[in-house]
Amino acid sequence: QVRLEESGGGSVQPGGSLRLSCTASGYTGGIGRYCMGWFRQAPGKEREGVAGIYIGSTTTFVANSVKDRFTISQDNAKKTVYLQMNSLKPEDTAMYYCVADCVIPLIGPMTAGAYWGQGTRVTVSS
Repeated sequence: QVRLEESGGGSVQPGGSLRLSCTASGYTGGIGRYCMGWFRQAPGKEREGVAGIYIGSTTTFVANSVKDRFTISQDNAKKTVYLQMNSLKPEDTAMYYCVADCVIPLIGPMTAGAYWGQGTRVTVSS
C-alpha cells in the first residue's frame, strides 16, 4: 500500500511563496518512471492537475494556469517531490493533493493515479 505524506501548506499573501513536499512510502516496485504530482481543488471548482514528474526522469507536466510560477522537482533518494509555488494569487487557493502512479501524456493534462494523499490547504489572501 502506497502512502503519501504531504506538508508545506498554509496561508500567504498574494505574491508570496510556499513549497509543498510529498514523500512516498510503501512502494515496492522500481521507483523509476513512477509518476508523482499534485492536483488541487478549490471550493465549487473541478479538480485540476497542477504538476507532475516521473521520478528519476526530467519529464514533467505543469498546468498552463500555473506555468512560470510553479515548479515541480524531486529528490529521488528520498522518494519526495516538491512543488515550489511563487507569485501566488488568490485563485491558487485550494486543497492540494499529492498523487502517485499518475500519467503524463505527450499531449494534454496529467491524469491522476490510484494513490492520493490527505491534502494540504493553501490559502492566498490579503
